[in-house]
Amino acid sequence: MKKKYLPIIVFVIMLPIFFIGLSRNKSELPSPLIGKVSPSFVLPSLINPSVIIDQTNLKGRFVLFNVWATWCAGCREEHEFLMNLSARNEIAIIGLNWRDNRDDALNWLDTLGNPYEVTAEDKQGRTAIDWGVYGAPETFLINPQGVIVYKHLGPLTERDWMMHFKPFLSINSI
Repeated sequence: MKKKYLPIIVFVIMLPIFFIGLSRNKSELPSPLIGKVSPSFVLPSLINPSVIIDQTNLKGRFVLFNVWATWCAGCREEHEFLMNLSARNEIAIIGLNWRDNRDDALNWLDTLGNPYEVTAEDKQGRTAIDWGVYGAPETFLINPQGVIVYKHLGPLTERDWMMHFKPFLSINSI
């Protein structure tokens, strides 16, 4: 008799967990790196592989660290916004080209424009793993001390910029 009701009891216990999961914002995934210094990395520049890019490129000012790839539909979706943001000179944008074909990535930047101050080439994807990247695009806001203060999943939009990123810049410019 007891075994007969076990599935119903399990279902009733799991129901609140499902509702909590469904009600959360899918573009916000907690990151254990928030509030911590950005992970160390040393990677070649996508444009000029003899130039090395590392975490020192992320210090001394606020920086957007944008993980992107040519195979990523969301990256194409956010690219126009990144171009506009770059043209406004509000913040430096550093790119991390993730597990991509170099020629495809260079063609992408030549065709669509290059919003990045520099772009590191993470061909093997190890740096993205260290950063806790789940999928492209992902964008991190790094403060002048090199600390990650915010992480955004998915294509970045003007609305996201104004709601989630800009307040960090406004608070720190006072």
